[in-house]
Amino acid sequence: MVVIGVLGGLGASFLWALGSMLARAPARRLGAFEFTRTQLISSSFVLLVVVTLSGGWASVSWAHGSGFVVSSVVGVFLGNLAMASCLARGGPRRTQLLMALNVPIAAILGYTALGESMSMHQAGGTLLVLAGVVLAILYAPRGDRGADARFEAVHGPFAPMVAFGAMAAACNAIGLIALKPALVAGTDPLAATALRTGGGALLIAVVALWPAKLFEPASPRTAAVVLSAVLPGMLGYVAAVSLQLVALRNFDTGVAAVLGSAAPVLILPMMWIATRTKPPAPAWAGAVLVLLGVALLAGA
Repeated sequence: MVVIGVLGGLGASFLWALGSMLARAPARRLGAFEFTRTQLISSSFVLLVVVTLSGGWASVSWAHGSGFVVSSVVGVFLGNLAMASCLARGGPRRTQLLMALNVPIAAILGYTALGESMSMHQAGGTLLVLAGVVLAILYAPRGDRGADARFEAVHGPFAPMVAFGAMAAACNAIGLIALKPALVAGTDPLAATALRTGGGALLIAVVALWPAKLFEPASPRTAAVVLSAVLPGMLGYVAAVSLQLVALRNFDTGVAAVLGSAAPVLILPMMWIATRTKPPAPAWAGAVLVLLGVALLAGA
């Protein structure tokens, strides 16, 4: 079960990294609200169909319904609006770095709210993974010209981008904590994902009925733009979140969040391929630290 949890967390990180690379362009073209609305509605529809066909609803622990509500409102609705805003302003690498803040936040919440603890091996692995993530980000490509500008340029003031990223991380951590009791009670991770995503989609659809300019698309909704927003949504909301919940079901909250925070490291080779700019040696050293940390976690 430990190996399944590790693979789930790392799989989620890989898909989040890939999704971030694909999502920046449609996020800037549609705006944070319309981008999030498009992703949530399309992803929740697919999740609801899959869970219904697989009979996953039978596993849901409805006694923990309040946890699903909190996870939908805070983790999905608010968290993903904040993440889309950060992504449009700062690009995928900076967004994934700021999202890694959910690790200490989730660990603190897990300790205070759920009474969780970490073994020495888990604590050591956690620190190594965090060190690798930070090292990889600090020495990652920083160019704002040429091919790098597609992913590295900062649009607008730096402070709001950081604030949105930190808010997204906090919301993600709260959403994980809220779902933990239902998962421990036996709720299937895919069914839990469908419920939280569906709740977020319903909320954002209702909010969109308010005729405010803030909720209008930043540019016309062409078929190509919509599809470019839907694809990373499927990778993130459907696949990555389900895999992270698998990790959460098999690990304490802080450890699951650490495994899910490896995206800033995994995104480096993706950026190398996309920009043809090789990340420096310290970035790869960070990746090695992450692998060592994962090895400790798997052996805990």
